[in-house]
Amino acid sequence: MMEMKRQHLLALAFVAGLGSTLSTTTSAQLHLEIAKAPEQAPKIAIVPFSNDQSIYPIVETDLNRSGRFSSASQNLPTSGSIDNINATNWKTTGIPYVVVGKITAIDANTNQVHYQLYDVDKQKYLLNEVLTVPTSRIRQAAHMMSDAIYQALTGIQGDFSGRIAYVLRDPSNSDKRYTLQIADTDGERPFTVLSSHYPILSPAWTPDGKQIAYVSFETKRPAIYLQDLSTGQRQVLTNFKGLNGAPSFSPDGKSMLFTSSMDGNPDIYRMDLATHQYERITNDSAIDTEARYAPDGKSFIFTSDRGGSPQIYRYTFADGSSKRISFRGTFNARGTLSADGQKLAMVHRPAGSNFKVAIQDLNSGVLNVLTPTDLDESPSFSPNGQMVVYATHEGNRGLLSIISTNGQFRMNLPSEQGEVREPAWAPK
Repeated sequence: MMEMKRQHLLALAFVAGLGSTLSTTTSAQLHLEIAKAPEQAPKIAIVPFSNDQSIYPIVETDLNRSGRFSSASQNLPTSGSIDNINATNWKTTGIPYVVVGKITAIDANTNQVHYQLYDVDKQKYLLNEVLTVPTSRIRQAAHMMSDAIYQALTGIQGDFSGRIAYVLRDPSNSDKRYTLQIADTDGERPFTVLSSHYPILSPAWTPDGKQIAYVSFETKRPAIYLQDLSTGQRQVLTNFKGLNGAPSFSPDGKSMLFTSSMDGNPDIYRMDLATHQYERITNDSAIDTEARYAPDGKSFIFTSDRGGSPQIYRYTFADGSSKRISFRGTFNARGTLSADGQKLAMVHRPAGSNFKVAIQDLNSGVLNVLTPTDLDESPSFSPNGQMVVYATHEGNRGLLSIISTNGQFRMNLPSEQGEVREPAWAPK
């Protein structure tokens, strides 16, 4: 049994280790499916905007998929337009919040978007904003509005205008069997970063969101590449013998952790990105892999079997110590930290079950199994820490799923053209 676990962890280390320019193809569209809606959530009315039918459905969908609200745009009172909210009419509907707006064309390429968020009970406007938006960026503007509305009502920054990187595996396409793609968090506006006949794994964002690292097998062995998303220009960061994988950038963007077996055993290394000089951080007979920087940059978490089974450890730079931080279950791996450093998401195998995503509170140590699905992998927190995206299987589909950290809401993002794996939520 112990040997089987070690082989499994070695496979994890290998997977973590596993020529193009930026493309704007949209051939791998993800399709949003609500898998679980919240049973009870405050209602919010999104009134169709004057002179536009494109913005309000996006805002409505965003707020619905937050899991914090139940939005509607149908069968609403007629008194719902800019500066024309009749609180009495709205109170009879039992809807406490109303969003109204209008779009005015400034010229052929520019629009002015005016929107308001109204609190029916307090009879006051919580938001009253005007945006000047290029016509080509209306969808992004709608997501920004959703972010602002979400923050006004919850006090938490919204993540609707964010992006998610993922790998699409399409066995039917021999030339582009693997593609690294980036899309909005609702699956819209996908574009291809890299297409390859060979595996692409472990996408990792730089802190500024302008570049992305990944592992490619295009030279027949795993190497870590860094690609600029605006120009498509890329460079090889590591191509050592053996494993090269699991890149993770420091919060200041100056260094990168990675897994390598260049010295014989898979261990964690750190590279200075300005000089490309590197140093070995862990040195253990066990397999150490999947390092992820803590938000303050003073430590990192990683997966190791040094205790006899795959578990999550924390390495502290100040004293060079490694401390185990996961204890429930005989398998915990692929850890990632929330932006505030308080929560740990990981792949967890409960007794008698398959692999699921669990979240552990690092202050209390309490662990909750989050996902109802099986064979889950690669969890990644949203920047505000309220959602987790992960890869899973449902039936014969490999897809992405986004679930709220309280487990009350879940949506799927499948693709009709293959399996979707390896998600990574972009930093804010």
